[in-house]
Amino acid sequence: MPFAHAVFGFGHPYIESILLTSFTDLGLAEPILRAVTAEGYTNPTPIQAGVIPDMMAGRDIVGIAQTGTGKTAAFVLPILHKLHKLERPAPKTCAALILAPTRELAMQIADNVRSYSQFLGLSVTVVVGGVKPRAQIRALARGVDILVATPGRLEDHINTGALYIDKTNTVVLDEADQMMDLGFMPAIRRIMKQLPKARQTMLLSATMPKQIRALANDFLSNPSEISVAPQSRPIESIAQKVYFVGKQAKRQLLEELVLSPQIERTIIFTRTKHGANKVVINLEKRGLQAAAIHGNKSQNQRQKTLNAFRSGDLNILVATDIAARGIDIDDISHIINYELPNIPESYVHRIGRTARAGKSGVAISLMDGTERGFLRDIEKLTGITLERMESEYGKTYDASQEGKPANPRNFGNTFKKKPRRQGGRPGGQQGKPKAAQGRHGQKPKRRSNYKAA
Repeated sequence: MPFAHAVFGFGHPYIESILLTSFTDLGLAEPILRAVTAEGYTNPTPIQAGVIPDMMAGRDIVGIAQTGTGKTAAFVLPILHKLHKLERPAPKTCAALILAPTRELAMQIADNVRSYSQFLGLSVTVVVGGVKPRAQIRALARGVDILVATPGRLEDHINTGALYIDKTNTVVLDEADQMMDLGFMPAIRRIMKQLPKARQTMLLSATMPKQIRALANDFLSNPSEISVAPQSRPIESIAQKVYFVGKQAKRQLLEELVLSPQIERTIIFTRTKHGANKVVINLEKRGLQAAAIHGNKSQNQRQKTLNAFRSGDLNILVATDIAARGIDIDDISHIINYELPNIPESYVHRIGRTARAGKSGVAISLMDGTERGFLRDIEKLTGITLERMESEYGKTYDASQEGKPANPRNFGNTFKKKPRRQGGRPGGQQGKPKAAQGRHGQKPKRRSNYKAA
């Protein structure tokens, strides 16, 4: 089904006309405007300017915008406007449902909802895994105005009868592309089928792959599509750099970077949970205070770490991609990709943790010889060539190597090819098959009952 409205860009006159005004011109309820003013907002961002009027008009929405552009307020403010005059929902139901891919993002959205609804008195509940469900069940039993949830735990509560969503009239799928990457699409489809057909649905995503487009076609009715920036293009105010370095020398270069006075608050990204823990251990050996956040940490541990990072008690956070979109903290000066992501879209979401709220930021990537293909995919997706940097831990970047298979010798002397082991066991004869060697490298004696093949 074709989408109803034309795509809005930053230069679209409709967007620009709204940007010249303020939130007061959008028709939001007075208590919401008070909260917005208390948060220090004046003019709506492009995604807010495009989404809020159409949501208030009751349309379904497909919103495409990069991270850090104000997407949360774009869908929360019209939901609050819609709910502020409605009666409290019945027990074990919710009026509005917001689905998010990670615990961190769900809790961040709920925090924003509380801030924007501080003068309305609406109820907000978070339903995520990693914590005991009893408190969530008690909150759901009273009925909830806005429920923010991850798909897995939400399904658990639906299946046990703790929650019914057949009367939920508004649903938001936030960061839909990451939910697809994490394998949530089957659960989301099951959840969507249990919602009433007469509802308002909004789908938000930084990218729009075919699977997400198909989801929109299946569950949204004649939606407006509002895109305010090129898909997957990082915010222009982020300086993006890459160091070519030997794999074994990444640790030394990372320590040198984080000790730099220019790096005030940083998130270091790794591909694996084990890698994140290892980075923390190595930094602590150098006397640096760091903490990791990933899927193996309990919800309480993750929240405690994020609170310390948010308050400034902790300035170095090490994270995996699963946490990349759930960290909405201002004043992060640098993002460091200790390992390049193997999914190029993840790079966009990683570096989007900096340059928030109109500020600038720096994204630094450390690339060894095995990651050249990842860099090529990232630059193809974003349309941006990362600035090549030099360090004592790798040779000067050779542009002639672009597009060629990785060669470890192009990245300094930290790669050492291991000698090929021959003979099977110590003392074995070089170049001989294992079957032709005895215990100490001698030819085995033939048994009397041995038959040749």
